[in-house]
Amino acid sequence: MSAYSWFEGIPFSTILFKKEIIEKIHKFVIRDEDTVILSFPKSGTNWLIETVCLIQTKGNPKWIQSVPIWDRSPWIETQKGYPQLINKEGPRLISSHLPFHLFPKSFFRSKAKVIYIIRNPRDVLVSGYFFHHNTNLTDNPESLGTYFECFLKGNVPYGSWFEHTRDWLSMRENDNFLLLSYEDMKKNTRGTIEKICNFLGKKLEPDELDLVIKYSSFQAMEENKMSNYSLIKKDEITNGLVLMRKGVAGDWKNHFTVAHAETFDKVFQEKMAGFPPGLFAWE
Repeated sequence: MSAYSWFEGIPFSTILFKKEIIEKIHKFVIRDEDTVILSFPKSGTNWLIETVCLIQTKGNPKWIQSVPIWDRSPWIETQKGYPQLINKEGPRLISSHLPFHLFPKSFFRSKAKVIYIIRNPRDVLVSGYFFHHNTNLTDNPESLGTYFECFLKGNVPYGSWFEHTRDWLSMRENDNFLLLSYEDMKKNTRGTIEKICNFLGKKLEPDELDLVIKYSSFQAMEENKMSNYSLIKKDEITNGLVLMRKGVAGDWKNHFTVAHAETFDKVFQEKMAGFPPGLFAWE
């Protein structure tokens, strides 16, 4: 059992994070040539990282099959990722779940590119519940009902999904910000990969694009020990880390009660008022 350490109103898992690193992050220098992959946890982040890595190698799987995913795109807020990124030369691929107000200030003056992926928060909630239920990274939620309450209050790692999403979406008109949705990525994988290529200024041939699709598929990632987190020792995270559970959209319907669904809709309408209709792919 491991509780949270709170920083500026945001809960972090004490196993993965050290306060002194979170405190230093705002001074971290993001460079113009960096690419940042951003999301709220359980939104398809690792799938996006894998895809971007494969775009960089034009579909050649050698890199993704020989280097762990957290070394290819280190997490800026973790005690492992922060020093790696500080010492890395050249253009960096950076991952983060950080909310807007804790992100390095230098980013907002840079030309660095950010790809922000969002997913139906109902699926994010269910996926988060199963993830935390099976690991000891945080206090283990005893039931989906308990986790549901915590999620709505923002008492889950990285705080409130609603605030995280609202704040980052304020950047969506910027040229160096690409908004993607997990649902679109599932429905139109090729189109989404083409969109990422255009954004990053990468030109892929059709056969290279096919390879990116092939090696970033759920099945390929599930079988790739560099991407499925099976390299992490079981005793570090008790029951073993099942990072990839189903990889589907709409699974929340199998787990929410009618009351859950109604409560969630109400909170969503309240908190996300003001966004244009059609912005959220799952609606």
